[in-house]
Amino acid sequence: MPEASDVRHLLDTAEGRRLRSCATEGWHRWGPYLSERQWGTVREDYGADGTAWDYLPHDHARSRAYRWGEDGIAGFSDDKQLWCLSLALWNGHDPILKERMFGLTNAEGNHGEDVKELYWFLDGTPTHSYMRMLYKYPHAEFPYADLVAENGRRKGRDLPEYELADTGILAENRCFDITIEYAKAGPEDVLMRVTIINRGPEAAEIHILPHLCFRNTWSWREDPKRPLLRLTEGPVVEASRATGPKRLFTALQPAEFLFCENETNSERLFGTKGAFHPKDSINDDVIAGTRTHVNPLREGTKCAALSRHTLAPGELHVLRYRLNLADEPALGEAEFEKVFERRIVEADAFYAVLQHGMDSHDARLVQRQALAGMLWSKQFYHFDVRRWLMGDPTQPEPPASRLHGRNHEWAHLNNADIISMPDTWEYPWYAAWDLAFHCVTFALIDPEFAKGQLVLLTREWYMHPNGQLPAYEWNFGDVNPPVHAWAALRVYQLDAALTGQPDRGFLERVFHKLMLNFTWWVNRKDAQGRNVFQGGFLGLDNIGVFDRSSPLPTGGTIDQADGTAWMAMYTLNLMRIALELSTEDRVYEDIATKFFEHFLYIAEAMTDIGASGRGLWDEADQFFYDVLELPDGRKLPLQVRSLVGLIPLCAVEVLDVKLRDRFPGFARRANWMLRNRPDLAALVSHWSQGDGEGPPPGPNGDLLLLSLLRRHRMKALLARLLDETEFLSDHGIRALSKAHADHPFVLEWDSTRYAVDYEPAESKTGTFGGNSNWRGPIWMPINVLLIEALDRFGTFHGAETRFECPTGSGRYLSLPEIADELSRRICKLFLRGPDGRRPVHVSYGALANDPQVQDCIPFHEYFHGETGAGLGAMHQTGWTGLVALLFRPGRLNDLAMNHAIYS
Repeated sequence: MPEASDVRHLLDTAEGRRLRSCATEGWHRWGPYLSERQWGTVREDYGADGTAWDYLPHDHARSRAYRWGEDGIAGFSDDKQLWCLSLALWNGHDPILKERMFGLTNAEGNHGEDVKELYWFLDGTPTHSYMRMLYKYPHAEFPYADLVAENGRRKGRDLPEYELADTGILAENRCFDITIEYAKAGPEDVLMRVTIINRGPEAAEIHILPHLCFRNTWSWREDPKRPLLRLTEGPVVEASRATGPKRLFTALQPAEFLFCENETNSERLFGTKGAFHPKDSINDDVIAGTRTHVNPLREGTKCAALSRHTLAPGELHVLRYRLNLADEPALGEAEFEKVFERRIVEADAFYAVLQHGMDSHDARLVQRQALAGMLWSKQFYHFDVRRWLMGDPTQPEPPASRLHGRNHEWAHLNNADIISMPDTWEYPWYAAWDLAFHCVTFALIDPEFAKGQLVLLTREWYMHPNGQLPAYEWNFGDVNPPVHAWAALRVYQLDAALTGQPDRGFLERVFHKLMLNFTWWVNRKDAQGRNVFQGGFLGLDNIGVFDRSSPLPTGGTIDQADGTAWMAMYTLNLMRIALELSTEDRVYEDIATKFFEHFLYIAEAMTDIGASGRGLWDEADQFFYDVLELPDGRKLPLQVRSLVGLIPLCAVEVLDVKLRDRFPGFARRANWMLRNRPDLAALVSHWSQGDGEGPPPGPNGDLLLLSLLRRHRMKALLARLLDETEFLSDHGIRALSKAHADHPFVLEWDSTRYAVDYEPAESKTGTFGGNSNWRGPIWMPINVLLIEALDRFGTFHGAETRFECPTGSGRYLSLPEIADELSRRICKLFLRGPDGRRPVHVSYGALANDPQVQDCIPFHEYFHGETGAGLGAMHQTGWTGLVALLFRPGRLNDLAMNHAIYS
């Protein structure tokens, strides 16, 4: 990350100037907003039993018109996804065109859903003026059946997944490397370049079919006005809608244009008569080598520009296409290439400023690809839950069960926006806490987009009337950690560093909505009014003994160390925001005091739940644990050493003592509370009673610390955090202590054994569903929060206070140095090691040695707790993209993220 003085030059680059003009010139209007998967999603599920994967499977995708969106390989569309451009391929052997990525459903994979293709997002700019990705396509027939069958045979989760490279189809590099690039000649002028290289030892044939289609908006209502694609002279496809200007789709080399309708093939799927020339007509004719299915009139709502090519070994071939407004002048091949050359130079200049001072070429490569993955994962997300529940006028009535089934309490939700997704295949839907992390990374390169995303989730057509934020489409009512305020504060700070102008209007707008959300948390998740929270899922889906989203087999409730710590962090974030807003409006001082008070009460509860109860801190083990409250009043600590007990470290804030001059009302009221409740002050703060007018200087002179941890407890947690036999791995902080490998936690209840043991890779059981595992692997978002917390503690304690790192090593570091050490270990996941290999590639097997793959970086969902191998979703750059923040020492302090922003 560059220094603040350097990063402001981003806006002086050509790409930066485009960013500043987006609101008036529309450079954001077109982008990679087409998902890799629309099939198998909840919003496309109109079945009776809620099994979305089964209702619209991959086999139906080529034949069924989608209701709520489109998908395609390397897709590009406008921001309402009315015009959709993507790439289809055929190697002459596959039973179907390769129009979209293939993968296993949650039931088919022995580790859950999993894309079975090889592709990487390699580059991009914030305005999408330039984008690049790579896709590997085998010469031989794609092994659809083999991938399904073999993964089906591997029933045990202790067995590895069966991947494309394991099938042998890529032996001797018998595949095409296909690079898809986009460059904009103007805000509405999209150029597509497809570069094909035959990597194999023999000549091979490939069919290239860029697709242009209209998203089907006409089949769901009466008397719709249909758009039209038709072939004109040139040959050029003219595209027109009832409103708006005409566009032209052109191939700059010979191509055969094929046309059909983007409508369901009812005869194939349901045995009933349907549309002429339905959605799969192009597929059927190309595979059969006929022209009996496509529209002979050469018009429709979907078309493809077909060309066939035989490439010798190592041969490279380039194809060029354009989608532009009809009144723009023609563009020849030379002018086409000049646009690409100019956009690539501009992209390089933009990242040169961002990466100023980063000496490592490899680190620059990884950071740029991390940001590219973020940019490629921006998707158009459309879902009107009320319409989905009730059905469409021209379609069969949905089953009555859906009116009382999934998401029926969220009928207000009506989304049709560009949103940052966790992943474009495994998670092609937004998730509340994922999105918060995404925004912090996006703020490095496009803070306006980041701010817009945070505001969007709090809008009335997203946020529930009761104040809850929507979690994700599989269950909008589930509970994710409340990190939205943290993200808003960080985005605000990064934006101010980039522009030199704090956007208090954004901060105020978000703050008001988050106060509603905070009230929902207090009223709904603190069931007994004790400032102890039973949040449920909280994103850490299988780290504990029980499924916290379901009724407990023991009865009672779980007092959550992480849920309570998340809320303590939430109060501090909201207090900090209120103080910042107080610089221009003193009314917010009262609100800051309120959140200060909330924090103290939560901190008290973390230590002692009631006069006769016990706290969440276990003095004997020197760790925070969840506590099971049984119906008979007994309290049972669940002694699992996991991230649950480390998250209290994240609830920390450092304030400047000068605030008593800036905010005398806040200082006076806070000091009154601490003077009159010394029990609270003693529990959590280094803030002394002072002279009645404000707090005196803290140990570091001008700084004051608010934390759930006194020095003794912080030191105890750090000792475990930095212990390589417990949490500290070569590649970051594990989600579960390695001590549980030899000493699993076991609870016997009603003749049933509940256990938690150390699993550094994929989960060995299907506990709580899905393919994720929090029982030992490394997860990026929590690591980043812990690094930031250590930086903030270090701001208070100073360089003189040192801790052993690793525990037992005899090596002592300051807290900022420890934060840097953790960052270095995490970055090692992606960087070439002494042997030239990247740990994240370990799971690639022989493919990791392919020179064409070695510099293609996957950003997995999580990582093996011992080897660092990438696990889970292969393209979940969303929150793993946070690594872009970590490639320089002091990375989080560079932009004043941990200092008092009001001073």
